[in-house]
Amino acid sequence: MSSGLFALLDDVALIARTAAASLDDVAAATMKAGSKSMGIIIDDAAVTPKYVLGFMADRELPIIRKIGIGSLRNKILVLLPAALALSFLAPWAITPLLMLGGLYLAYEGAEKIVEVVLGHGHEAKKKVVLDEESTVRGAIRTDFILSAEIMALTLSSVSELPFVTQAAVLGVVGVFITFLVYGAVAIIVKADDFGAALAARGPDGFVPGFGRALVKGMPYVLKLLSIVGTAAMLWVSGGILVHGLENYHISRPEHVVEEARHWVLAHAPVLQDALGWLTGAAIMGVIGLAVGVILVAILSVLPLKSRAH
Repeated sequence: MSSGLFALLDDVALIARTAAASLDDVAAATMKAGSKSMGIIIDDAAVTPKYVLGFMADRELPIIRKIGIGSLRNKILVLLPAALALSFLAPWAITPLLMLGGLYLAYEGAEKIVEVVLGHGHEAKKKVVLDEESTVRGAIRTDFILSAEIMALTLSSVSELPFVTQAAVLGVVGVFITFLVYGAVAIIVKADDFGAALAARGPDGFVPGFGRALVKGMPYVLKLLSIVGTAAMLWVSGGILVHGLENYHISRPEHVVEEARHWVLAHAPVLQDALGWLTGAAIMGVIGLAVGVILVAILSVLPLKSRAH
């Protein structure tokens, strides 16, 4: 009787250890996938506040909530099953799809830089559409592309793990990133209102002064977020393309990045690890920018050719 009890306790302990190890695997893979997706996350958080421009203040949070719910639906109900089906039925397709996403990110990042350098943008896009439902639908469509790239990056990080672990990581990443992005967007959007409320407490004092600084500083925060998000998109896209080429035995770009990083590690007098990482990220970003500029040039010429015919 006692031996049976001890055997049962051993089985329970084994199951507990296995479950703990699985949770550790999920947590580690989630952190890895989240770090790979950081560029897309920052860009998403920087871009989303534009969707509430022109609406009444009391509609800002409801609009963001609708977009967030749509984003979560995209990830959990559509992209997660699609990613798992892809992993199970056609794992060979993960790398080319990921590289297509990398090309898209390179194009998006380069297009923003080209518009700034040339001093013009897409004038039609500057018009604010004040129809709430259309705005939400458009934001969710844009989010779908970014969410697909996040899920593809996540899948590439866990493709060697068991199927159940893949599903768990994809689900955790989808939920966590959605709450992270749209929670941050809600704070950004309402920060100026919060600052205005603090500023209204009086003409003098630290609290009103902080409120006025917050109101004045938020446009610069949004601009900084946009710059960081663009740089991160180019870095992520360059990394995706370089690693994808490595999978197809085109290893020279990867070797160039590693050689530059190791040179910095060997010669930098201080902060070798940080400077080595920055060197690799900078080269990846330059690669992403170069590819993106080429794509922008090609896609800007194609409509002209089609009109010529």
